[in-house]
Amino acid sequence: MMAFDGITEFIAVAESGGFSSAARRLGVSTSYVSRRVASLEATLGVELLARTTRRVRLTDAGETYYRRCSELLHGLQEANELVSSEQVKLSGTLRVSAAGEFAERYVAPALLVFAQQHPGLTVDIDFNSRLVNFVEEGIDFSIRYGRLEDSGLVARKLVDRSLVAVASPEYLAQQGRPEHPLALLGHQCIIANSDQWLFKDQGEPLEVKVSGRWRSNSSRSLVQACQAGLGVAYMPASSLGSALHDGSLEQILAPYGSRDITTWVVYANRQYLPARARLAVNFLLEYFKDWRE
Repeated sequence: MMAFDGITEFIAVAESGGFSSAARRLGVSTSYVSRRVASLEATLGVELLARTTRRVRLTDAGETYYRRCSELLHGLQEANELVSSEQVKLSGTLRVSAAGEFAERYVAPALLVFAQQHPGLTVDIDFNSRLVNFVEEGIDFSIRYGRLEDSGLVARKLVDRSLVAVASPEYLAQQGRPEHPLALLGHQCIIANSDQWLFKDQGEPLEVKVSGRWRSNSSRSLVQACQAGLGVAYMPASSLGSALHDGSLEQILAPYGSRDITTWVVYANRQYLPARARLAVNFLLEYFKDWRE
């Protein structure tokens, strides 16, 4: 019988699109991956990958071989995990991409509990708001909120949150209190990821394009700018910290705030998820099932 030598490396190259990215994913050197794949091709007597100076692509034979081998390898890994699920000892690195104050304030502590339950697991959280390539970058899942673009990704609801408009008492005293979202056209606004703010007016969506002189992808920076009187902010209530309770910010436009902002766990749409990712996702869904803002 033929050994499995080189198949894991071949699948990593096929899924990540290159030898270097496959090596990063597996935690080995690029030369090691290249040698293993070359040895597999020599054993089979067929070229699986077409290599150029710029890219690597699967040959026709490579496409066929990848489809069958990935099913077998992932099925074998899943079978191993299922029979030992009661005693599973996670190892390797759980790589998570996260964005926003909610992820830092709530998701990271939850993953800390998960890490404590699995001493052999390393957790790597990258806080950013950019789109990620799950396979190429070796990301197990990401935490995102708001409206998601239609894609081939799997998105599972973690929590529902609401957006609130706020301003400092000093700003409202000087500039007046807006009574309708359209009144924001005459106000300075503090902008996060988008200057298109979505409200609800008598049950119907109302989108307002705002402007202002402070923009940031950091929730803490937005809150500080709002407390300093730079304008009106519109953000999840759970990202405001104690600002509403200590009086440094006041809620405005309460009847119009959007209440259907969802935080998602997002991962690649594939048949098999590694145990570390599958168990971490299930842990988060259970951890936040009764969470209230």
